[in-house]
Amino acid sequence: MIDSPTILKALISIVAAAGAIIIVVPTIRFLRDVVPFAYPTARVRARMGRLFTDRQLTEVMETENLKEFKNYLRGFPDYAKYIDEYPIEKALESQLAEIYQLITEIVPKRLKRVFEVQSKKWDIKNIKSLLTAKDTGLSPEETLDLLIPFGELKDKLEKLTELKTVEDIITAFEDTEYGPILEAALPDYEKTGMLLPFEAALDKYYMETLLEVLEEVSIPKEDTEILRTYFGAQIDATNLKIILRAKADNLKYEDISPYIIEGYQLPEWKLEYLMEAENIKGIISELEGTDYGPVLAEALPEYEETRSLATFERALEKYINETARTFALKRPLGVGPIITFLSRKEAEIKNLKVIARSKREPSFSQPLLKEMLI
Repeated sequence: MIDSPTILKALISIVAAAGAIIIVVPTIRFLRDVVPFAYPTARVRARMGRLFTDRQLTEVMETENLKEFKNYLRGFPDYAKYIDEYPIEKALESQLAEIYQLITEIVPKRLKRVFEVQSKKWDIKNIKSLLTAKDTGLSPEETLDLLIPFGELKDKLEKLTELKTVEDIITAFEDTEYGPILEAALPDYEKTGMLLPFEAALDKYYMETLLEVLEEVSIPKEDTEILRTYFGAQIDATNLKIILRAKADNLKYEDISPYIIEGYQLPEWKLEYLMEAENIKGIISELEGTDYGPVLAEALPEYEETRSLATFERALEKYINETARTFALKRPLGVGPIITFLSRKEAEIKNLKVIARSKREPSFSQPLLKEMLI
């Protein structure tokens, strides 16, 4: 017969072992989720320290002309290597593309597919530029100045510039993942003479592919939620831009429905309802109760003065950027700092492009420049 002290000791040992398991399992899970982000987070935080400060942005705004603007940027290694190689917009976009390439290389393996899809934005941007160039009759040399030397298509870009027409571009992509997208949008282009069907179809394909991959990858739910919020805001903004442009052009919902993406805060039925509004002011009124209502309402007076839809586009971009800035605090040991950095870098590049434009156009006033910054 086993005595009571022996039984007691056994019970204590079992309880201690169970307690150890309870402690160890969460610890292992924490390490599994967090440790892979240690290196990329350190790299990203170092890069975040190289973003322009408010003072530096003011200094570059105060440069007298494009030459001084370029000289200022030569003082930053991230930009210096591109400034003398490409036209200024291409130089700035190339630096941004390099950042996306770096992030794709250093993120944890289980997240890599998400960022590989994000890097497709350079292929899509280049396809849009090729279509624009051929639609407007630019020369191969002028076309090449618009193309960013990154992405899966980078080795084919120079040859593509030699094509003559929009239809030639579509034929050149028929055996790629973009072929069916462009072919499906071609009839609408031929009907309207506008490139919007191509651009909207490519944007839809890009965002839907991102969401599909996000559903397939196995990552912590906290990281999934941040990515879904970030991509979801981009989708809503893209849909709203299409809706606003369509209303301004007196189009109907059925004209744009093929290019609407399943929304985040704004489901498709809501977007269809928005198109029934009498005018753009009515659309904004119907957005009351969403995050986008106050954002666009604040921009409405400027739109009514300028009649430029770019006013709303900047307001939506600012909203996305401000939202993304919170992610580094919400998920500091995960994907948060990466998305915060990418969003801030995107904003920096957009601001520098606006400043570069102001240096080429003497009539570009300082108050207008400040209004256009993100």
